[in-house]
Amino acid sequence: MHYTQSPTLKELRHHGTKTFPFAAYKTCFATQGTMVKHHWHDEIEMIYFFEGDFRLEINMEPFYIRSECLYFINPGELHSIVIENNNSSEEKAIVFSSDILSCECYDAVQVQLIQPIRHGKMLFPRCLLPEHPCFIPIRDSFIDIMRIYEQPVTKNDAFDHLTYQLYIKSNLLRILALLSDHKLFVHSEKNYDKRVEEIKKIITYITENYKEKIYIHDLASLVNMNEQYFCRFFKKAIGSSPMSYINDYRIKQAIHLLKETELTIMEISLECGFNNLGNFLKEFRKHTNTTPLKYRKNYI
Repeated sequence: MHYTQSPTLKELRHHGTKTFPFAAYKTCFATQGTMVKHHWHDEIEMIYFFEGDFRLEINMEPFYIRSECLYFINPGELHSIVIENNNSSEEKAIVFSSDILSCECYDAVQVQLIQPIRHGKMLFPRCLLPEHPCFIPIRDSFIDIMRIYEQPVTKNDAFDHLTYQLYIKSNLLRILALLSDHKLFVHSEKNYDKRVEEIKKIITYITENYKEKIYIHDLASLVNMNEQYFCRFFKKAIGSSPMSYINDYRIKQAIHLLKETELTIMEISLECGFNNLGNFLKEFRKHTNTTPLKYRKNYI
């Protein structure tokens, strides 16, 4: 379940609404493999790892998680999550825009904390471990946010939209207060990592052009590399070859079309960049262990 930089195309999912840019996600897996593929977004993300063995990658740096902890993803950071064993694994995440914390009153909080966060001059800490004195209160605020988010809100509900938003916003501000109290915010040094920007440029090109034929030399030329070096660079950064990544992305788009449209299998194949139906069926089975028709039937 669940992620303007250059390049401009980021994660396509909208977190929350324009008036309340906040969303929460919960993911449970029992098998190893990629849980969240590489992506980035302009929002802040806070992840609570409850149980399981994970490898979290942020800007191509791996973090190995073996016990309960909290991690923060700052705006624009390229990240992914991999489960490293077949045991039960669970993580929860909240994603929110820094705009949700702003107010018209330019008090010290707005000037010294909110504005620097909005402009990328102040960063959240990378992680919090259970032994840190503010871990438990921040974790409790996080859990309270998840509880509130999961409550149904209707027009006739006493727990209305205004109350719902106030509870979430107050918990977010409490988290900020705790981080500030323990001096955990980090002043940004604006370190430019060329490798991260190159990977983001390649991923953007793939997501914009997956319906067309994509050649390795086109991807390599985007970052001024020869094809052989580019393939090694991409696999080291992402964990799969460029063509595997492209086919994986295309299959994910095909699954979306199977669920949300009545297009025929051939139409979906062409729409997702597979000009050969046999190749599409082969890749689909490889990723899902079933056929497109059976997948659609089971979903319905």
